[in-house]
Amino acid sequence: MLTFMYLLKLFDSPFPHPWDANTCVLSLQSDYHFEYTECDALGSRWRVAVPNKADICTDLPDPVKGTQCSFSCSEGEFLNMQLQECQKCAVGTYSLGTGVAFDEWDTLPPGFVNHAVTTSAGDAPADCSNSTWTPKGDYVTSNTDECTATLSYAVSLKKPGTVSFEYFYPDDSIYFEFFIQNDQCQSTDSKSRWMKTSESNFNKYMVELSSGNNVLYWRTTAYTLEGSAVKPVLIKNIAISGVAFTSECFHCKPGTYSAKQGSARCAPCPAETYSNKGASVCRQCEQDTYAEAGSGSCKPRPACTNRDYFYTHTPCDSEGTTQLMYKWIEPKVCSETVEEAVKLPASGEKQTCPPCNPGFFVTNSSACEPCDKGFYSNGKACSKCPVGTEPVVGFEYKWWNTMPSNMKSDISRRDFGNSGQSTAWEVAGEYVYTTPGDQDTDYLMLTLDVPGYRLPQSMVKDSERSELSRITFVFETTCTADCKFAFLAGFNRWSNDEVEQWKGSNSKQSYSYLIQSNSTISFTWIFQRTEELNTERKYSADAAKIFSIHITNVIGGVASECRRCALSSAEASSACVPCPLGHYMVNGTGVCESCPLNTFIRADQPVGEAACVKCGPNTQRNKAHTACLSDCALDVQTRGGALLHYNFSPLSNVTGFHSSPRFTSKGLRYFHRFNLGLCGTEGRVPATCVENVTASGREVKGYVCQSTVVPSDIRSQSTVSTQPFVIGDTIIGVTTDTLLNSISSPNWLFPPAPVLPDVIFYYKSSETTQACKQGRSGAIRLRCDPSVTEKDQITLPSNCSEGTCDGCTFHFLWRSQHACPLCTKNNYREIVSACIQGIQVVACVTLDFCCYFWKKTRKLQYKYSKLIISSGNNECELPTADSCAIMEGEDAEDDLLDLTKKSFFTKMRSFSREVSSPFIHADRVIKQLLTVCVLITFRGRQTDLTQFH
Repeated sequence: MLTFMYLLKLFDSPFPHPWDANTCVLSLQSDYHFEYTECDALGSRWRVAVPNKADICTDLPDPVKGTQCSFSCSEGEFLNMQLQECQKCAVGTYSLGTGVAFDEWDTLPPGFVNHAVTTSAGDAPADCSNSTWTPKGDYVTSNTDECTATLSYAVSLKKPGTVSFEYFYPDDSIYFEFFIQNDQCQSTDSKSRWMKTSESNFNKYMVELSSGNNVLYWRTTAYTLEGSAVKPVLIKNIAISGVAFTSECFHCKPGTYSAKQGSARCAPCPAETYSNKGASVCRQCEQDTYAEAGSGSCKPRPACTNRDYFYTHTPCDSEGTTQLMYKWIEPKVCSETVEEAVKLPASGEKQTCPPCNPGFFVTNSSACEPCDKGFYSNGKACSKCPVGTEPVVGFEYKWWNTMPSNMKSDISRRDFGNSGQSTAWEVAGEYVYTTPGDQDTDYLMLTLDVPGYRLPQSMVKDSERSELSRITFVFETTCTADCKFAFLAGFNRWSNDEVEQWKGSNSKQSYSYLIQSNSTISFTWIFQRTEELNTERKYSADAAKIFSIHITNVIGGVASECRRCALSSAEASSACVPCPLGHYMVNGTGVCESCPLNTFIRADQPVGEAACVKCGPNTQRNKAHTACLSDCALDVQTRGGALLHYNFSPLSNVTGFHSSPRFTSKGLRYFHRFNLGLCGTEGRVPATCVENVTASGREVKGYVCQSTVVPSDIRSQSTVSTQPFVIGDTIIGVTTDTLLNSISSPNWLFPPAPVLPDVIFYYKSSETTQACKQGRSGAIRLRCDPSVTEKDQITLPSNCSEGTCDGCTFHFLWRSQHACPLCTKNNYREIVSACIQGIQVVACVTLDFCCYFWKKTRKLQYKYSKLIISSGNNECELPTADSCAIMEGEDAEDDLLDLTKKSFFTKMRSFSREVSSPFIHADRVIKQLLTVCVLITFRGRQTDLTQFH
């Protein structure tokens, strides 16, 4: 925009004006354009003509008073600068009125700026010149390496407006943020700038903009921590409102059209039609060609193959029969008339329908209807649950003649949103499977929705130890390309998180997921044949099959069986009640029996004696009888018969540490963060690991957990944490054995213990994964080390630097002075000396491994002296000493008595001979004896034993 000062200079210049007839030639209107000056304090401005080429002198029109700064045009209009009036856009064009839109990304639109820098957390230089946002036609795609790529756009708004865009963010290995900086250099709050991931669809995002200058930033940084491929972020359809006007209308892009004047947007062409840029109508494709919706051209129809049709079973008819049928994939794009084209196979013979799914019955019309409340069925007829039983409610789908009413199948396409194809998953009698798709990159989605969960009446009062719900499904995948099969759970299909993922071909197998919240009511299975672009039906034979789905305790569910329960009274109409705490139900009787001592009840099997699980060594059952806990204290008997008492309470608080640094191919430094909550009873604070990359975030809790941490300054936190998982949420036991419940902690993983054996805490996780089908587990070795005083040392195995050698069992070595055994009254014996000049000395020595004397010098300062006893067959069995008193005139520094070579009696005698004078006063001896404190320690801290005398 030209300023008003420019006009003054233009009018007052002593040089010839640009439109002086003596120096300029007359020009056409195409040689210049109109602009407004900046608004003055009164909201006024001028319209001036500006040459299109600055070095050409033209006969320009005089400046005239412009429209008020508050002036704007409506949607579908543009401002005619010649007339200074709003006019409707012509057909084939559109306008947002007070906004601008960017929906074509063949090149980067004017005004957008690309910028890439090396991530500050990197320790090695990296070339980021090519790590920028790249236009891809219908969208712009982010970088996928450790560089930080920023796409920015500056806009000046005359009034408050909005910015909206659609994004596809499938991979949380990329940190993706969008923020705005205004003309006061104030940025979007850091908590609201992080975007939520999207598994298979474009999400729409909108935020308000303030009037004035705004700079929009889209920024990504990828972290390829394990060398796996990272999926980029895609952005399309950016729209900004709040500008005063637009001086021109935009042409509709190919594949779209606007048939009316004053259009605010262009509509996509329907299937089998196409359009060029700026079209007002869509043209029909010629014979033997086809076009998808929104196409800019038509393609030749290929010959039909067996990849262009699928098979299904018809619903059961009134005679109770079904038929195998074949159908063309819709929309049909192949041709049956060209050479080598296949024909649609004939339908199969009619067959008897399989039974209904459990909990349903067959009606007279051969349809399946659910049984009434209190009834159950095996899929044929409903029966009432007997007295003393309750229905086991849920949904179990194992016959697939029709798609269940609470399940939905659809297709999502990364580039263009929803596909026109009508079928993604199709029923096939014994399973439901993915049909051949229109494009191999399509996401084929199957969604199951339930209203919520409710525990059976017999478990309502015992909800702490009962599973809320569990979903189990059996599946297989057959693939020739890089297919992916994923299972997601959440509140709805648009806000769910990935639970597990499988790649490539997988044999028939079962997967189970524990549902812990009533907000988890939507489940989605997604199959994608390949991520390879520009493939249409190359891998259409690749497929996923789901044979059965079973979900328990569903509100409004049906029952496949009835379960015996304990009754509130002996009356026939009495209600079911849970067994008391610590009791299980005897199979088929409804009678509750008490579990043995120190056992807990399995949540997944409250019936039968097998429901009672014995707590592991040195653990105790909790009050709710649902798990075992460790109070951090235990006694260990040595090979010599000595009893060592440990108390790890000082180590019970959650402790975190990092692994040694690791580096990506571009030198990005990252760590594995471990949080440990060693032990504790009810009310203990569990270890927590978090993911703070995306807007949703998540955290996991247990005894041991891990996350991946990257030091970074690209956000408000000093570090970013991702990929959290639980290593152990249940304590199995505490022992010195190197094997417990199939969890091994081999001695060779760490340097050997010097004297005392390591105490090992064993943990297990209830969460199973594809790699760890039995769940993850962990073993923490506690090693006595009195030299560790300032900070405890936790290390990982040197030959398994990530803490695990197989990816499932994790190992830790924790050195600490608090891992040493405590001395008790049983760890010392009293030694009475012979009388010397009427004085008898009483001393205390330890019986185990090592002895420490604590003596007071003339300066009343204390120090340790270590006594090692190894002579004789009976280690530390000490005879009565002549004397162990501190004599007058003894040197201020206490003598260290080495008891490794001579007998204890001889050493004590030699010590008594060091007395400088045979004559001592009785009161002086008594005073010295009162200052003698024999302290015994295994852990670098002192225990005064004079209280036991």
